[in-house]
Amino acid sequence: MNGEIAIDVHGLTKRYGARTVVKQIDMQVRRGTIYGFLGPNGSGKTTTIRMLCGLLTPDAGEGHCLGFDIRREARQIKRQVGYMTQRFGLYDDLSIEENLDFIARVYGVAQRAHKVEEALDQLGLRERRGQLAGELSGGWKQRLALAACLLHSPQLLLLDEPTAGVDPQARRLFWDQLHELAARGLTVLVSTHYMDEAARCHALAYICYGRMLAQGTGPELIAGAALKAREIAGPADGLAILAHELRRDPALRTVASFGATLHVAASREEDLEHALAQAGGTISDHRLDVQPVDPNLEDVFIALMQDANGQLEEDKT
Repeated sequence: MNGEIAIDVHGLTKRYGARTVVKQIDMQVRRGTIYGFLGPNGSGKTTTIRMLCGLLTPDAGEGHCLGFDIRREARQIKRQVGYMTQRFGLYDDLSIEENLDFIARVYGVAQRAHKVEEALDQLGLRERRGQLAGELSGGWKQRLALAACLLHSPQLLLLDEPTAGVDPQARRLFWDQLHELAARGLTVLVSTHYMDEAARCHALAYICYGRMLAQGTGPELIAGAALKAREIAGPADGLAILAHELRRDPALRTVASFGATLHVAASREEDLEHALAQAGGTISDHRLDVQPVDPNLEDVFIALMQDANGQLEEDKT
């Protein structure tokens, strides 16, 4: 990855009336990085992304994106940005090629025909070029939307929940394409709810109630959370009973089912051991197997969410 800083902002804040939706966000993103935003709906992810690229003016804070001031030079930033929304925004009654040609005209792309041909090849759309966009599956619509975003050769790509409703194979192919683009120097900001996609980002930020709770690489976030975890396997009925018991213990940070196993995490080893000892009867009666495991990103984000909810309750008192 290129060491150049693509985004460097401090104290970003956005208010709508009396409600502050983004509060004092600081962050840096290196060029050629896939930077993931995670957090619940309404947490401020999209608002933050839009401020970073000049689509929204912050009420407080300052910084630069692609070398331009986010307040004074928003127009220059927007010219360098490709923005892909969650909802498909192209024309169903135009073909793939016609959609791309139209978007190229809107952007005033030089050598328009050549750029459209290049986009068709880059996203594997050539053999479907005459197909109406409205007839495409979710995965192919996603490819078309990405191709349209890239026509004007942006330096920054913004993706707002880009794989919602797309099948796993199409999601995997989409992320392979993102990594190819990042390797060429394109910077990508992407919001997602999928933990497997979060693990594929070079760096992550977790935002909740407008606050930046944590940021860094996946391994850095896991290490920083310092959680202790166990994986429990056995009959499904036994796991269900155990999960119900363990969720009553406030010291546990995560009690979550993963396929045929139960994943349990706590901040302290003694809290984890105590909870499992209390449930020892259920574990032995149902012949459940308990093994130590490393915590994962989902454990971290659930713990962060609990912390945010606790802070919110404190702020109300």
